[in-house]
Amino acid sequence: MTLDPAYLQYPKRQRGMDHGHYPYSRFDTRPPVHWPEGKSVAIWPVISLEWFPILPDDEPFRAPGHMQTAYPDYRHYTAREYGTRVGLYRLLDAFEAVGAKVSVATNSAIAERYPEIVEAIIAAGHEIIAHSTDMNGTIASGLPEDDERALIAQSLDTLERVSGSRPRGWLSIARSQSFNTAKLLAEAGLEYMCDWVNDELPYRFATEAGEIINIPLNHELSDRQIVNVQQQSADSYVQQMQDAYGWLAGEAADHGGRMLPMHLTPYIMGLPYRMDVFEGLLRWLADQPGAWFARGDAILDSWSAQQ
Repeated sequence: MTLDPAYLQYPKRQRGMDHGHYPYSRFDTRPPVHWPEGKSVAIWPVISLEWFPILPDDEPFRAPGHMQTAYPDYRHYTAREYGTRVGLYRLLDAFEAVGAKVSVATNSAIAERYPEIVEAIIAAGHEIIAHSTDMNGTIASGLPEDDERALIAQSLDTLERVSGSRPRGWLSIARSQSFNTAKLLAEAGLEYMCDWVNDELPYRFATEAGEIINIPLNHELSDRQIVNVQQQSADSYVQQMQDAYGWLAGEAADHGGRMLPMHLTPYIMGLPYRMDVFEGLLRWLADQPGAWFARGDAILDSWSAQQ
């Protein structure tokens, strides 16, 4: 039996990617980026502020960190709630101590249920990024386009109503998108998304509804990946962040400004036995002469003005 020749025919086969969202780009051939005040490394802290319904929805998939055991799963439910009652405030205090402003990727259910949390975030000068409705609001291909459009609109409308301003950025749950997501985000007026992790600097992303900027939010350096998934210590997390900063600062000398995302989860990093070393990491970063703590919208504006 021979293989049907049509099996090898692929109409989108071409040099580079099999889509037209952006061209291939090698990082060492790009014009250098210059961050404000001559800083070399933009440190982008992103806190995921999530609300988990006690009954998980497995369609299209169950979100990472969701309920695990037979219902009602009070152990995981209350552990996640620890983040909104305790862990978040420890993280905000730690950033305030070094004068850093951050992005907080927020489920709109948080704004509905705990508007005082959103008010505290805004009052401290931080940025709200839309992070779906709640942790059942996952996105993947197969989700009807109108349902996905409504989910995005509900998240944005609620966050705008509670915070007083419409989010400029979007982070999908688990960074998961359908084939329609980027288009729908641009259609909704969002200026940037954080889901595609194929770079360390922003880049322009073309959709049928217009352009959106992708600011990559590195997954490998998240506290969930290092501490929860890989079961490493907070000391190991700190060492890896310091190593990453050192490497990026070295590259910046030859290639221009670099970016170091810091993706944090309040119920993971906000525990008391991790906070001491985390605060030490923030102090260490703040002492680096080339470090610039920045919100996502500040990175977007600085980068866009140079492109």
